[in-house]
Amino acid sequence: MLDSILSMLITLPAILIGISIHEYGHALAAVALGDDTPRYQGRLTLNPFKHLDPLGFICLLTVHFGWAKPVVINPRNFKNPKRDDIIVSLAGVVMNLITAIVFILIYKIYVENFTGFLYTEIGQILRVMLFYVVRINIVLMVFNLIPLPPLDGHHILQDIGGRRVYNFYHQYSQYIRLGLILLLITGNIGRIIGPPVYGIEDLLFSIIGRL
Repeated sequence: MLDSILSMLITLPAILIGISIHEYGHALAAVALGDDTPRYQGRLTLNPFKHLDPLGFICLLTVHFGWAKPVVINPRNFKNPKRDDIIVSLAGVVMNLITAIVFILIYKIYVENFTGFLYTEIGQILRVMLFYVVRINIVLMVFNLIPLPPLDGHHILQDIGGRRVYNFYHQYSQYIRLGLILLLITGNIGRIIGPPVYGIEDLLFSIIGRL
């Protein structure tokens, strides 16, 4: 029980950083492309409490897979609605990738230059917290690229696929969302996105470790 609580507390900063960066990326891209809707709704911020979705947050905290409250946009404000919607959809995952890379660099500097402190109890907790910032950001990046509603991958595929894809999602979206929630609750989503998450994580650590 205590171990579970400690694990949640250690991963909490990573979750708050990951969802804040992800949703801020969407909001920033939308505003830059001409849609001020996120600004008016208070989403152009790194404040995590503006982005929390209760169920998604609980899933992230317990099974390390989840989501934040989607940033609402109005594609009619874009000069090129389909292209710009794809850019906005990708902005969140790109921000997660950049954040993962930055924290791998911080992790590398920490373990190579603070060896005395590293092997203290607090030092080990800090090391794990830094690692989880990397892990959670990669999880959010991969998870959000799944082409299922309400995830970013669904918006991207819908913009590329046109009316036929839109009609399919519109007809079956409730069933797809229910299936996605069941995968999250049962933890089976890890079997789907685990391999790419660990693969990307290993690749980034390997590349940055050579610097």
